[in-house]
Amino acid sequence: MIRRFGPHAAQIATATLALALAMPAMAQTVAAVPAAPAPPPAASALNAQVAREMPSLMELYREMHANPELSFHEVQSAARMAREARRLGFEVTEGVGGHGVVAVMRNGPGPVLMIRADMDGLPVTEQTGLPFASRVRVTTEQGVETGVMHACGHDTHMTAWIGTARALVANRANWSGTLVMIGQPAEERGAGARMMLADGLYTRFPKPTHAIAFHDAAGFPAGMIGFTPGYALANVDSVDIQVRGVGGHGAYPQATRDPIVLASRIVTTLQTIVSREVDPQDAAVVTVGSFHAGTKHNIISDEARLQLTVRSYSDETRNMLLSSIERIARGEAIAAGVPEDRMPVVSIDRNEFTPSTYNVPEFTNQMAGFLRGHFGEARVRQIPAAMGGEDFSQFWRADNSIQSMIFWVGGTPQAEWDAAQANGTPLPSLHSPFWAPDAEKVIATATEAMSAMAMEILKKD
Repeated sequence: MIRRFGPHAAQIATATLALALAMPAMAQTVAAVPAAPAPPPAASALNAQVAREMPSLMELYREMHANPELSFHEVQSAARMAREARRLGFEVTEGVGGHGVVAVMRNGPGPVLMIRADMDGLPVTEQTGLPFASRVRVTTEQGVETGVMHACGHDTHMTAWIGTARALVANRANWSGTLVMIGQPAEERGAGARMMLADGLYTRFPKPTHAIAFHDAAGFPAGMIGFTPGYALANVDSVDIQVRGVGGHGAYPQATRDPIVLASRIVTTLQTIVSREVDPQDAAVVTVGSFHAGTKHNIISDEARLQLTVRSYSDETRNMLLSSIERIARGEAIAAGVPEDRMPVVSIDRNEFTPSTYNVPEFTNQMAGFLRGHFGEARVRQIPAAMGGEDFSQFWRADNSIQSMIFWVGGTPQAEWDAAQANGTPLPSLHSPFWAPDAEKVIATATEAMSAMAMEILKKD
Protein backbone atom coordinates (compact mmCIF):
# COMPACT_ATOMS: atom_id res chain seq x y z
CA MET A 1 0.00 0.00 0.00
CA ILE A 2 1.35 3.45 -0.45
CA ARG A 3 3.27 6.35 -1.38
CA ARG A 4 5.24 8.00 -4.11
CA PHE A 5 8.92 7.00 -4.14
CA GLY A 6 11.47 9.79 -4.29
CA PRO A 7 15.23 9.63 -3.93
CA HIS A 8 14.91 7.53 -0.75
CA ALA A 9 12.69 4.92 -2.36
CA ALA A 10 13.78 1.91 -0.33
CA GLN A 11 13.38 3.67 3.02
CA ILE A 12 9.98 5.05 2.07
CA ALA A 13 8.82 1.68 0.83
CA THR A 14 9.79 0.04 4.11
CA ALA A 15 8.24 2.71 6.31
CA THR A 16 5.17 3.93 4.43
CA LEU A 17 2.82 1.13 5.01
CA ALA A 18 4.25 -1.03 7.72
CA LEU A 19 0.69 -0.35 7.18
CA ALA A 20 -0.65 0.15 10.63
CA LEU A 21 -2.37 -3.07 9.71
CA ALA A 22 0.23 -4.45 12.10
CA MET A 23 -0.57 -1.77 14.63
CA PRO A 24 -0.64 -2.51 18.36
CA ALA A 25 -4.27 -1.43 18.74
CA MET A 26 -5.33 -3.99 16.21
CA ALA A 27 -3.26 -6.67 17.88
CA GLN A 28 -4.86 -5.88 21.22
CA THR A 29 -8.29 -6.23 19.64
CA VAL A 30 -7.61 -9.76 18.46
CA ALA A 31 -5.05 -10.99 20.97
CA ALA A 32 -7.38 -13.59 22.45
CA VAL A 33 -8.83 -14.87 19.19
CA PRO A 34 -8.49 -18.65 18.83
CA ALA A 35 -7.52 -20.46 15.67
CA ALA A 36 -10.15 -19.93 12.98
CA PRO A 37 -12.86 -22.63 13.01
CA ALA A 38 -14.08 -24.51 9.97
CA PRO A 39 -16.81 -22.82 7.90
CA PRO A 40 -20.37 -23.47 9.08
CA PRO A 41 -22.49 -25.95 7.08
CA ALA A 42 -24.29 -23.21 5.12
CA ALA A 43 -20.98 -22.28 3.48
CA SER A 44 -19.78 -25.83 2.81
CA ALA A 45 -20.45 -25.90 -0.95
CA LEU A 46 -18.48 -22.73 -1.70
CA ASN A 47 -15.78 -23.74 0.76
CA ALA A 48 -15.39 -27.09 -1.00
CA GLN A 49 -15.26 -25.42 -4.39
CA VAL A 50 -12.52 -23.03 -3.27
CA ALA A 51 -10.62 -25.96 -1.75
CA ARG A 52 -10.62 -27.73 -5.11
CA GLU A 53 -9.09 -24.65 -6.75
CA MET A 54 -6.38 -24.11 -4.14
CA PRO A 55 -3.63 -26.30 -5.65
CA SER A 56 -3.88 -24.38 -8.92
CA LEU A 57 -4.19 -21.04 -7.14
CA MET A 58 -1.13 -21.73 -5.00
CA GLU A 59 0.87 -22.53 -8.10
CA LEU A 60 -0.21 -19.16 -9.49
CA TYR A 61 0.67 -17.48 -6.21
CA ARG A 62 4.21 -18.88 -6.16
CA GLU A 63 4.72 -17.74 -9.75
CA MET A 64 3.51 -14.22 -8.94
CA HIS A 65 5.50 -14.03 -5.73
CA ALA A 66 8.71 -15.00 -7.52
CA ASN A 67 8.15 -12.43 -10.28
CA PRO A 68 7.10 -9.10 -8.73
CA GLU A 69 7.06 -5.87 -10.73
CA LEU A 70 7.39 -2.32 -9.44
CA SER A 71 4.67 0.31 -9.78
CA PHE A 72 4.14 1.39 -13.40
CA HIS A 73 5.91 -1.76 -14.60
CA GLU A 74 3.23 -4.43 -13.97
CA VAL A 75 3.44 -5.81 -17.51
CA GLN A 76 3.56 -9.54 -16.84
CA SER A 77 1.31 -9.36 -13.78
CA ALA A 78 -1.39 -7.60 -15.77
CA ALA A 79 -1.03 -10.00 -18.68
CA ARG A 80 -1.42 -12.97 -16.33
CA MET A 81 -4.63 -11.61 -14.84
CA ALA A 82 -6.02 -10.64 -18.22
CA ARG A 83 -5.29 -14.10 -19.60
CA GLU A 84 -7.10 -15.80 -16.71
CA ALA A 85 -10.15 -13.53 -17.00
CA ARG A 86 -10.34 -13.93 -20.78
CA ARG A 87 -10.20 -17.70 -20.43
CA LEU A 88 -13.18 -17.54 -18.07
CA GLY A 89 -15.28 -15.64 -20.58
CA PHE A 90 -14.90 -12.05 -19.36
CA GLU A 91 -14.69 -9.12 -21.78
CA VAL A 92 -11.15 -7.97 -21.03
CA THR A 93 -9.54 -4.60 -21.70
CA GLU A 94 -5.86 -4.08 -20.96
CA GLY A 95 -3.81 -0.91 -20.64
CA VAL A 96 -6.40 1.08 -18.66
CA GLY A 97 -4.65 3.81 -16.71
CA GLY A 98 -1.21 2.36 -17.39
CA HIS A 99 -1.16 -1.40 -16.97
CA GLY A 100 -4.68 -1.65 -15.51
CA VAL A 101 -6.93 -4.57 -16.42
CA VAL A 102 -10.74 -4.35 -16.62
CA ALA A 103 -12.69 -7.62 -16.97
CA VAL A 104 -16.46 -7.35 -17.43
CA MET A 105 -19.06 -10.10 -17.22
CA ARG A 106 -22.71 -9.24 -17.85
CA ASN A 107 -25.06 -11.80 -16.34
CA GLY A 108 -28.53 -10.32 -16.53
CA PRO A 109 -30.17 -7.41 -14.70
CA GLY A 110 -29.02 -6.28 -11.29
CA PRO A 111 -26.30 -4.31 -9.50
CA VAL A 112 -22.86 -3.61 -10.93
CA LEU A 113 -20.17 -4.94 -8.61
CA MET A 114 -16.54 -3.90 -8.94
CA ILE A 115 -13.92 -6.18 -7.37
CA ARG A 116 -10.40 -4.79 -7.25
CA ALA A 117 -6.93 -6.27 -6.75
CA ASP A 118 -3.68 -4.29 -6.83
CA MET A 119 -0.68 -5.70 -8.65
CA ASP A 120 2.56 -3.84 -7.87
CA GLY A 121 5.50 -4.93 -5.76
CA LEU A 122 7.96 -2.90 -3.70
CA PRO A 123 11.67 -1.97 -3.96
CA VAL A 124 12.56 -4.37 -1.12
CA THR A 125 15.11 -7.19 -1.23
CA GLU A 126 13.36 -10.32 0.00
CA GLN A 127 14.81 -12.13 3.02
CA THR A 128 12.07 -14.68 3.76
CA GLY A 129 14.09 -17.75 2.74
CA LEU A 130 11.10 -19.13 0.84
CA PRO A 131 12.01 -21.58 -1.95
CA PHE A 132 10.08 -19.37 -4.40
CA ALA A 133 11.44 -16.07 -3.02
CA SER A 134 11.86 -13.23 -5.46
CA ARG A 135 15.32 -12.82 -6.92
CA VAL A 136 14.27 -9.96 -9.18
CA ARG A 137 16.59 -6.96 -9.18
CA VAL A 138 16.08 -3.69 -10.98
CA THR A 139 17.49 -0.20 -11.21
CA THR A 140 14.82 2.33 -10.25
CA GLU A 141 14.09 5.55 -12.07
CA GLN A 142 16.20 7.27 -9.38
CA GLY A 143 19.17 5.08 -10.34
CA VAL A 144 19.04 2.90 -7.22
CA GLU A 145 19.70 -0.82 -7.67
CA THR A 146 17.32 -2.83 -5.51
CA GLY A 147 15.54 -6.10 -5.12
CA VAL A 148 11.81 -6.28 -5.79
CA MET A 149 9.37 -8.10 -3.52
CA HIS A 150 5.66 -8.53 -2.94
CA ALA A 151 6.27 -7.34 0.61
CA CYS A 152 2.73 -5.98 0.91
CA GLY A 153 0.95 -9.14 -0.21
CA HIS A 154 -0.39 -7.95 -3.53
CA ASP A 155 0.42 -11.39 -4.91
CA THR A 156 -2.22 -12.82 -2.54
CA HIS A 157 -4.63 -10.13 -3.76
CA MET A 158 -4.13 -11.04 -7.41
CA THR A 159 -4.42 -14.75 -6.73
CA ALA A 160 -7.64 -14.36 -4.72
CA TRP A 161 -9.00 -12.13 -7.51
CA ILE A 162 -8.48 -14.98 -9.96
CA GLY A 163 -9.97 -17.47 -7.50
CA THR A 164 -13.01 -15.24 -7.06
CA ALA A 165 -13.47 -14.91 -10.81
CA ARG A 166 -13.38 -18.70 -11.15
CA ALA A 167 -15.88 -19.21 -8.34
CA LEU A 168 -18.32 -16.64 -9.70
CA VAL A 169 -18.20 -18.07 -13.21
CA ALA A 170 -18.82 -21.55 -11.80
CA ASN A 171 -21.81 -20.18 -9.86
CA ARG A 172 -23.13 -17.98 -12.65
CA ALA A 173 -26.61 -19.50 -12.36
CA ASN A 174 -26.85 -18.25 -8.77
CA TRP A 175 -26.42 -14.51 -9.30
CA SER A 176 -27.62 -11.75 -11.60
CA GLY A 177 -25.98 -8.46 -12.46
CA THR A 178 -22.67 -7.24 -13.84
CA LEU A 179 -19.18 -7.98 -12.60
CA VAL A 180 -16.41 -5.46 -13.23
CA MET A 181 -13.16 -7.00 -11.98
CA ILE A 182 -10.15 -4.72 -12.12
CA GLY A 183 -6.42 -5.33 -11.74
CA GLN A 184 -5.03 -2.01 -10.54
CA PRO A 185 -1.45 -0.81 -11.09
CA ALA A 186 0.65 1.54 -8.98
CA GLU A 187 -1.17 1.31 -5.66
CA GLU A 188 2.12 1.66 -3.79
CA ARG A 189 2.65 4.99 -5.49
CA GLY A 190 -0.87 6.20 -4.70
CA ALA A 191 -1.52 6.72 -8.41
CA GLY A 192 -3.12 3.64 -9.96
CA ALA A 193 -6.76 4.16 -8.97
CA ARG A 194 -6.65 7.80 -10.02
CA MET A 195 -5.05 6.85 -13.34
CA MET A 196 -7.71 4.24 -14.09
CA LEU A 197 -10.50 6.69 -13.26
CA ALA A 198 -8.89 9.33 -15.47
CA ASP A 199 -8.75 6.78 -18.29
CA GLY A 200 -12.52 6.30 -18.21
CA LEU A 201 -13.08 3.50 -15.70
CA TYR A 202 -16.55 4.84 -14.91
CA THR A 203 -17.41 5.94 -18.45
CA ARG A 204 -15.92 3.30 -20.74
CA PHE A 205 -17.11 0.43 -18.57
CA PRO A 206 -20.23 -0.26 -16.47
CA LYS A 207 -20.22 2.10 -13.51
CA PRO A 208 -20.30 0.21 -10.20
CA THR A 209 -23.09 0.42 -7.69
CA HIS A 210 -20.94 -1.57 -5.26
CA ALA A 211 -17.16 -1.97 -4.81
CA ILE A 212 -15.21 -4.41 -2.64
CA ALA A 213 -11.57 -5.26 -2.09
CA PHE A 214 -9.43 -6.91 0.56
CA HIS A 215 -5.93 -6.46 1.91
CA ASP A 216 -3.83 -9.00 3.75
CA ALA A 217 -2.90 -7.97 7.28
CA ALA A 218 0.07 -8.63 9.56
CA GLY A 219 -1.80 -7.67 12.71
CA PHE A 220 -3.81 -10.82 13.34
CA PRO A 221 -3.79 -14.57 12.62
CA ALA A 222 -4.13 -16.02 9.15
CA GLY A 223 -7.69 -16.68 8.06
CA MET A 224 -9.30 -14.12 10.34
CA ILE A 225 -11.34 -11.29 8.77
CA GLY A 226 -11.32 -7.69 10.01
CA PHE A 227 -13.64 -4.84 9.06
CA THR A 228 -13.95 -1.15 9.95
CA PRO A 229 -17.11 0.87 9.26
CA GLY A 230 -16.54 4.53 8.31
CA TYR A 231 -12.99 5.81 8.04
CA ALA A 232 -10.72 2.78 7.79
CA LEU A 233 -7.45 4.26 6.49
CA ALA A 234 -5.97 7.73 6.43
CA ASN A 235 -5.22 10.63 4.15
CA VAL A 236 -1.51 10.37 3.35
CA ASP A 237 0.43 13.51 2.46
CA SER A 238 4.15 13.87 1.87
CA VAL A 239 5.57 17.29 2.78
CA ASP A 240 9.05 18.63 2.01
CA ILE A 241 10.47 21.65 3.84
CA GLN A 242 13.56 23.40 2.56
CA VAL A 243 14.84 25.37 5.55
CA ARG A 244 17.05 28.17 4.27
CA GLY A 245 19.48 30.02 6.52
CA VAL A 246 22.66 32.03 6.16
CA GLY A 247 25.75 29.83 6.31
CA GLY A 248 29.22 30.49 7.59
CA HIS A 249 32.07 29.35 9.83
CA GLY A 250 31.15 27.26 12.86
CA ALA A 251 33.42 29.42 15.02
CA TYR A 252 31.45 32.58 14.23
CA PRO A 253 27.75 31.64 14.57
CA GLN A 254 26.81 35.27 15.22
CA ALA A 255 27.42 35.98 11.53
CA THR A 256 24.99 33.28 10.40
CA ARG A 257 21.37 32.21 10.62
CA ASP A 258 21.82 28.54 11.43
CA PRO A 259 19.33 26.41 9.46
CA ILE A 260 19.97 23.36 11.66
CA VAL A 261 18.87 25.21 14.78
CA LEU A 262 15.90 26.65 12.88
CA ALA A 263 14.93 23.26 11.45
CA SER A 264 15.17 21.76 14.93
CA ARG A 265 12.78 24.41 16.24
CA ILE A 266 10.41 23.65 13.39
CA VAL A 267 10.53 19.92 14.18
CA THR A 268 9.68 20.42 17.84
CA THR A 269 6.95 22.99 17.19
CA LEU A 270 5.35 20.72 14.62
CA GLN A 271 4.70 18.29 17.47
CA THR A 272 2.26 20.76 19.01
CA ILE A 273 -0.09 20.55 16.03
CA VAL A 274 -1.52 17.19 17.03
CA SER A 275 -1.25 17.80 20.79
CA ARG A 276 -2.66 21.34 20.82
CA GLU A 277 -4.52 22.06 17.57
CA VAL A 278 -6.28 18.78 16.75
CA ASP A 279 -9.42 17.84 18.68
CA PRO A 280 -8.36 15.09 21.13
CA GLN A 281 -11.23 12.95 19.82
CA ASP A 282 -9.92 13.27 16.27
CA ALA A 283 -6.80 11.48 15.03
CA ALA A 284 -3.76 12.79 13.19
CA VAL A 285 -0.05 12.15 12.68
CA VAL A 286 2.73 14.59 11.80
CA THR A 287 5.98 12.66 11.56
CA VAL A 288 9.34 14.10 10.48
CA GLY A 289 10.96 11.09 8.88
CA SER A 290 14.06 12.73 7.43
CA PHE A 291 16.36 15.59 8.51
CA HIS A 292 19.40 16.33 6.33
CA ALA A 293 21.83 19.23 6.72
CA GLY A 294 25.48 20.14 6.69
CA THR A 295 28.71 18.66 5.34
CA LYS A 296 31.44 19.23 7.97
CA HIS A 297 32.02 19.79 11.69
CA ASN A 298 32.97 23.45 11.49
CA ILE A 299 30.68 24.68 8.74
CA ILE A 300 27.23 26.12 9.40
CA SER A 301 25.36 25.18 6.27
CA ASP A 302 22.93 27.47 4.51
CA GLU A 303 20.21 24.85 4.16
CA ALA A 304 18.48 21.94 5.92
CA ARG A 305 15.82 19.66 4.46
CA LEU A 306 12.95 17.96 6.25
CA GLN A 307 10.64 15.26 4.91
CA LEU A 308 7.31 14.67 6.62
CA THR A 309 4.49 12.18 6.42
CA VAL A 310 1.14 13.63 7.47
CA ARG A 311 -1.91 11.47 8.24
CA SER A 312 -5.53 12.34 8.94
CA TYR A 313 -9.03 11.07 8.24
CA SER A 314 -11.30 13.99 7.37
CA ASP A 315 -10.58 16.55 4.67
CA GLU A 316 -11.07 19.32 7.24
CA THR A 317 -8.39 17.95 9.55
CA ARG A 318 -6.08 17.38 6.61
CA ASN A 319 -6.35 20.99 5.46
CA MET A 320 -5.75 22.24 9.01
CA LEU A 321 -2.62 20.11 9.40
CA LEU A 322 -1.09 21.25 6.12
CA SER A 323 -1.87 24.92 6.78
CA SER A 324 -0.39 24.66 10.29
CA ILE A 325 2.83 23.17 8.91
CA GLU A 326 3.21 26.11 6.53
CA ARG A 327 2.44 28.62 9.32
CA ILE A 328 4.89 27.08 11.79
CA ALA A 329 7.76 26.87 9.27
CA ARG A 330 7.38 30.54 8.40
CA GLY A 331 6.77 31.66 11.98
CA GLU A 332 9.88 29.96 13.34
CA ALA A 333 11.96 31.46 10.53
CA ILE A 334 10.69 34.95 11.36
CA ALA A 335 11.48 34.37 15.04
CA ALA A 336 15.03 33.31 14.06
CA GLY A 337 15.60 36.50 12.10
CA VAL A 338 15.77 34.86 8.69
CA PRO A 339 15.42 37.46 5.91
CA GLU A 340 12.27 37.40 3.81
CA ASP A 341 14.08 36.14 0.74
CA ARG A 342 15.32 33.12 2.76
CA MET A 343 11.98 32.00 4.21
CA PRO A 344 11.44 28.21 4.27
CA VAL A 345 9.98 26.61 1.16
CA VAL A 346 7.19 24.19 2.06
CA SER A 347 6.32 21.85 -0.82
CA ILE A 348 2.89 20.23 -0.65
CA ASP A 349 1.01 18.93 -3.64
CA ARG A 350 -2.53 19.14 -2.31
CA ASN A 351 -3.93 17.22 -5.27
CA GLU A 352 -1.36 14.42 -5.44
CA PHE A 353 -2.05 12.54 -2.22
CA THR A 354 -3.65 9.33 -1.04
CA PRO A 355 -7.10 10.20 0.30
CA SER A 356 -8.58 8.49 3.33
CA THR A 357 -10.47 5.26 2.76
CA TYR A 358 -14.11 5.35 3.79
CA ASN A 359 -16.15 2.20 4.21
CA VAL A 360 -19.84 3.07 3.81
CA PRO A 361 -21.05 2.17 7.33
CA GLU A 362 -24.45 0.61 6.59
CA PHE A 363 -23.08 -1.47 3.73
CA THR A 364 -19.99 -2.47 5.72
CA ASN A 365 -22.01 -3.59 8.73
CA GLN A 366 -24.40 -5.47 6.43
CA MET A 367 -21.50 -7.31 4.77
CA ALA A 368 -19.82 -7.97 8.13
CA GLY A 369 -23.02 -9.55 9.41
CA PHE A 370 -23.21 -11.66 6.29
CA LEU A 371 -19.59 -12.78 6.67
CA ARG A 372 -20.20 -13.69 10.30
CA GLY A 373 -23.09 -15.87 9.21
CA HIS A 374 -20.90 -17.46 6.55
CA PHE A 375 -17.67 -17.98 8.51
CA GLY A 376 -18.85 -17.90 12.11
CA GLU A 377 -18.59 -15.14 14.72
CA ALA A 378 -15.05 -15.99 15.83
CA ARG A 379 -13.48 -15.33 12.43
CA VAL A 380 -14.97 -11.89 11.71
CA ARG A 381 -14.06 -8.99 14.01
CA GLN A 382 -14.42 -5.23 13.91
CA ILE A 383 -11.01 -3.57 14.15
CA PRO A 384 -9.87 0.03 14.72
CA ALA A 385 -9.16 2.42 11.89
CA ALA A 386 -5.48 2.62 10.92
CA MET A 387 -3.19 5.42 9.82
CA GLY A 388 -1.94 3.55 6.75
CA GLY A 389 -3.03 4.62 3.28
CA GLU A 390 -4.76 2.84 0.39
CA ASP A 391 -5.82 4.33 -2.91
CA PHE A 392 -8.92 2.11 -3.08
CA SER A 393 -10.35 5.26 -1.50
CA GLN A 394 -10.34 6.98 -4.89
CA PHE A 395 -13.11 4.80 -6.29
CA TRP A 396 -15.64 5.88 -3.65
CA ARG A 397 -14.53 9.51 -3.68
CA ALA A 398 -15.18 9.62 -7.42
CA ASP A 399 -18.84 8.78 -6.72
CA ASN A 400 -20.11 8.74 -3.13
CA SER A 401 -23.24 6.82 -4.14
CA ILE A 402 -21.15 3.64 -4.52
CA GLN A 403 -21.53 1.15 -1.69
CA SER A 404 -17.86 0.58 -0.94
CA MET A 405 -15.91 -1.61 1.48
CA ILE A 406 -12.35 -2.83 1.89
CA PHE A 407 -11.72 -5.52 4.50
CA TRP A 408 -8.68 -7.29 5.93
CA VAL A 409 -7.66 -10.93 5.94
CA GLY A 410 -5.09 -11.88 8.55
CA GLY A 411 -1.88 -13.36 7.20
CA THR A 412 0.35 -14.11 10.21
CA PRO A 413 0.86 -17.89 10.49
CA GLN A 414 -0.96 -19.18 13.56
CA ALA A 415 2.17 -20.71 15.16
CA GLU A 416 4.05 -17.41 14.84
CA TRP A 417 1.07 -15.50 16.23
CA ASP A 418 0.81 -17.85 19.22
CA ALA A 419 4.55 -17.55 19.92
CA ALA A 420 4.35 -13.76 19.78
CA GLN A 421 1.43 -13.74 22.21
CA ALA A 422 3.23 -16.11 24.57
CA ASN A 423 6.69 -14.56 24.69
CA GLY A 424 6.61 -11.30 22.79
CA THR A 425 8.47 -12.58 19.74
CA PRO A 426 8.53 -9.70 17.21
CA LEU A 427 6.50 -10.30 14.06
CA PRO A 428 7.32 -8.88 10.62
CA SER A 429 5.00 -6.18 9.33
CA LEU A 430 3.83 -5.45 5.84
CA HIS A 431 6.63 -3.93 3.74
CA SER A 432 9.16 -5.96 5.72
CA PRO A 433 11.67 -8.07 3.74
CA PHE A 434 10.68 -10.91 6.12
CA TRP A 435 6.91 -10.76 5.49
CA ALA A 436 5.86 -14.30 4.54
CA PRO A 437 2.13 -14.69 5.14
CA ASP A 438 0.32 -17.98 5.38
CA ALA A 439 -0.62 -17.43 1.77
CA GLU A 440 -2.83 -20.50 1.48
CA LYS A 441 -5.09 -19.31 4.30
CA VAL A 442 -5.12 -15.74 3.05
CA ILE A 443 -6.01 -16.73 -0.50
CA ALA A 444 -8.60 -19.34 0.48
CA THR A 445 -10.29 -17.00 2.97
CA ALA A 446 -10.28 -13.99 0.66
CA THR A 447 -11.49 -15.98 -2.34
CA GLU A 448 -14.35 -17.47 -0.37
CA ALA A 449 -15.23 -14.15 1.30
CA MET A 450 -15.26 -12.11 -1.91
CA SER A 451 -17.14 -14.81 -3.82
CA ALA A 452 -19.77 -15.12 -1.08
CA MET A 453 -20.12 -11.34 -0.79
CA ALA A 454 -20.47 -11.01 -4.55
CA MET A 455 -23.24 -13.60 -4.68
CA GLU A 456 -25.00 -11.86 -1.79
CA ILE A 457 -24.77 -8.44 -3.47
CA LEU A 458 -25.83 -9.88 -6.84
CA LYS A 459 -28.35 -12.40 -5.52
CA LYS A 460 -31.42 -13.02 -7.63
CA ASP A 461 -34.73 -11.62 -6.40
